[in-house]
Amino acid sequence: MKTNDALRPFFEERRVLLAPMAGVSDTAFRTLCREQGADVTYTEMVSAKGLSYANEKTRRLLDLAGGEDIVAVQLFGHEPDVMAREAAWIEGELGERLAYLDINMGCPARKIVSKGDGSKLMTTPDLAREIIERVVDAVSVPVTCKFRRGYAVGEELAVPFAVMAERAGAAAVAVHGRYAMQYYSGSADWDTIAEVKRAVAIPVIGNGDVRSGDDALAMVKKTCCDAVMVARGAEGNPWVFADVKAALAGSDRPKAPSWEDRLAMAHRHADLLDRRGGKNIARMRKHAMWYLAGLPHASVARKEINSCQTLADFDRVLEALRLAIEKGCEDHVRPV
Repeated sequence: MKTNDALRPFFEERRVLLAPMAGVSDTAFRTLCREQGADVTYTEMVSAKGLSYANEKTRRLLDLAGGEDIVAVQLFGHEPDVMAREAAWIEGELGERLAYLDINMGCPARKIVSKGDGSKLMTTPDLAREIIERVVDAVSVPVTCKFRRGYAVGEELAVPFAVMAERAGAAAVAVHGRYAMQYYSGSADWDTIAEVKRAVAIPVIGNGDVRSGDDALAMVKKTCCDAVMVARGAEGNPWVFADVKAALAGSDRPKAPSWEDRLAMAHRHADLLDRRGGKNIARMRKHAMWYLAGLPHASVARKEINSCQTLADFDRVLEALRLAIEKGCEDHVRPV
């Protein structure tokens, strides 16, 4: 069995992580989050089965952004042979740029769990253990595992699952403090993360409801987790990483972004997506909604965003909103 303490020094230097989010954590978003202070970013979760079919769309999820020297890749699936083989292929493709491989055992999406993947693996711990062991044996980089408090509400599975993962060779675990069947409702239970931290010797990454530096400090104080993972708190707010970094370092906190900052970041985000080509610009619709949340006259702009199809469309809406805010009149938000 390989030693599984390889990530302890890694997380002593890199404590602020961007979570793997399907349809969100692409190269454009990772670029912005890294610029704002994210120490480690994850790819969107990658299907081992899709890779086994040499699916080009799946393989593109492994594209790295310019200057992205390290990345964590999250792999999902339920077939040990396929998971191990594709994990080895990923390592061969990314080489030294691959920080570690994470196995998704926490995704609650119906289309994922219906196939036995993601959080459904929490209900089959023997299979989960075999997957971890096979992937650990197949690669030289550290392997981690991300999971939830439990699958069904009321089932406290996180601690025994974490102990199993450690024994199977996982070098770290990431724990989301909600049950899978909660999806993202209610509040994350950080006590669960604390219990896992007390139960295992490998690093523990805390996940769930971190939206500010204050949240990150509170999580670390309550759980003693080794690293903090930010997910939905970064949507429309990549600046959260600068705030979290400053809070954990005990340094001066940055000012909250102004409305001008938010519009400028939205424009840059759209430009990065447009440069990726294909239909990637369509992803900007949801990102624009997040950037504009709470801004004056945003309700009018949101109606127009739903019709945006090109970078020029987004630019027109953002510029119209800028004028409307400056002049205090929503009539300046013109249709595309």
